[in-house]
Amino acid sequence: MMQAAVIPNSLFSDNAILQRDRKIPVWGTAIEGEHVQVEFAGQKVETVAKDGQWIVWLKPLKASKNSDSMIITGNNVVIIHNVLVGDVWLCSGQSNMEWCLANCTNGVAAMATCADNQLRLIVVPHRASDEPVTDAGIAWKECSPATVKNFSGAAYFFGRDLRKSLDVPVGLIGSYWGGTPARAWTDRKALAENPDLNGILNQQAKAEADFDPAKLAAENQKIQTDYDAAVAQALAEGKPKPSGPYLKSPPKLDHRRPGALFNGMVAPLLPYAIRGVIWYQGEQDNGSGAIYQKLFPALIASWRTHWKVRDLPFLFCQLAPYKDLCPEIREAQFLTWKKTGNTAMVVTTDVGNAENIHPRDKEPVGHRLALAARVLAYGESLEYSGPEFTSMSVGKVRAVLHFKHTGKGLMAKGGDLEGFTIAGTDKVFWPAKAVIQGDTVEVSCEKVSTPVAVRYGWANVPEVNLYNQEGLPASPFRTDSERN
Repeated sequence: MMQAAVIPNSLFSDNAILQRDRKIPVWGTAIEGEHVQVEFAGQKVETVAKDGQWIVWLKPLKASKNSDSMIITGNNVVIIHNVLVGDVWLCSGQSNMEWCLANCTNGVAAMATCADNQLRLIVVPHRASDEPVTDAGIAWKECSPATVKNFSGAAYFFGRDLRKSLDVPVGLIGSYWGGTPARAWTDRKALAENPDLNGILNQQAKAEADFDPAKLAAENQKIQTDYDAAVAQALAEGKPKPSGPYLKSPPKLDHRRPGALFNGMVAPLLPYAIRGVIWYQGEQDNGSGAIYQKLFPALIASWRTHWKVRDLPFLFCQLAPYKDLCPEIREAQFLTWKKTGNTAMVVTTDVGNAENIHPRDKEPVGHRLALAARVLAYGESLEYSGPEFTSMSVGKVRAVLHFKHTGKGLMAKGGDLEGFTIAGTDKVFWPAKAVIQGDTVEVSCEKVSTPVAVRYGWANVPEVNLYNQEGLPASPFRTDSERN
């Protein structure tokens, strides 16, 4: 009889966490017609391999702090040890999600007390592909100072807070890559079928058709020369060496091409059962706020379709203040939150760095993501968001702004309200006086007799201080956007 090894997908490794309260898929490879049996937590499920693939579904299980072994039997036997049942979250995005715990504010201190065998981590390696990858070749690890050191700081703080509030095992899947745009994380099929987005694929096709190797070589030579000069200057001034150089790739090989990271870093996770997604991305889409308003919701919808969970919780971070990040990209994120069900947006106006696109203070980010999860994913009754602008009414000489998520009441942190501007019919914006009145904010300016529009925090580096009593900041917004 022909012998072949039954091989489970690498997501089913020692130390794995399986998603509670949902049907649990377990899958892998085997030879054609091979009988495969999976045993776990008192269940036995069988199937027959077809086209070299097999998959079984375990019935939903309750969370368990006591580990068990999964036994997979075909022509051979595979035993997966130390498996827990709890909640699994996918943690994705670009560099601010990738930013490792060791380099975060309070990161070293957090590492000293991070050991937790009920918190498990797994990291998807960087990979771009034109076809869906089926196995990422990864393995789960228990959280310890060694395993969490280079793991996402924002994701770790999120998971740590969930562990405290839920008291169940938590698994975090890190799938992130710095400097990557949303189009790379979106399934090409979703782009092709959306008339607002299929131009992205046309642009890629044109870039490939027009590719000039000699021109690329010249551009990369200049990038390298400029980088070498920057390094020499930094060394002469006693400053740290700049990161880089960031050389360009041919369009067909660029890891940022449409769909490439979905295929390489999301597809290999499907259909692993998860509780939800946390996401920190958008810096690479700066300057493309209008298209991001269409692209980001499409990405969310596509992921939900692939996981076959219509309301899969999707919690994301609004971009933090930075000198080169325009307000339109934050607006696109804000509008995505307002228009897309079962999403939450973490505002980071108070934890940014005007001179660094990678603010180090990720602990509040993780905490606020966990607050949102506790409400959207777990049904707790608590305030998880800062004030959300909903509408404006106009009085004789002032505009009145209305909000949701006011919590126990609005507050100006550290003094009078800051960051408001107002315009009349001439559309010239002036610094405004803003006063809290109950759950509203009244905005006025002596130079504006008939208010038409108000903006809040409408700057690359907004200086703002509107919060609710729970200590959560309001998102920047403008009332004059046609897309509101």
